Amino acid sequence: MIEPLAIISTAAAIALMILGVAFLLAGWRVLAGPTLPDRILALDTLSGTAIGFIAVLAVKTGFSLYIDIAISLGLVGFLATVAFARFVMSRATVAERYSENAGGASKKPKVAAKRSGKKDRKGKK
Repeated sequence: MIEPLAIISTAAAIALMILGVAFLLAGWRVLAGPTLPDRILALDTLSGTAIGFIAVLAVKTGFSLYIDIAISLGLVGFLATVAFARFVMSRATVAERYSENAGGASKKPKVAAKRSGKKDRKGKK
């Protein structure tokens, strides 16, 4: 009969190899990703893969503190992804603002052109 510890050890070794390949592929996407969203998604994948590594090590060693570390890493990874997404969205709005004025002379905003009841330079209201 096969010992349960041998099965767990073999399964952990196989899982670590698969996670290692996933980690390398995601790392390659971070370095070679053609766009910024690709790189952000790859960083999120790296975070998830690292959580998987830690979970497999927790099962293999029986050390339960690894689970707390994995949960903390998950929280940090989520917050980093949200921060990167907000950064990408702010870049998009800035680019849209500049692309509106790229076609011709810079336009004054409608709010600035409208004065609330004050007289202009010619004395008209």
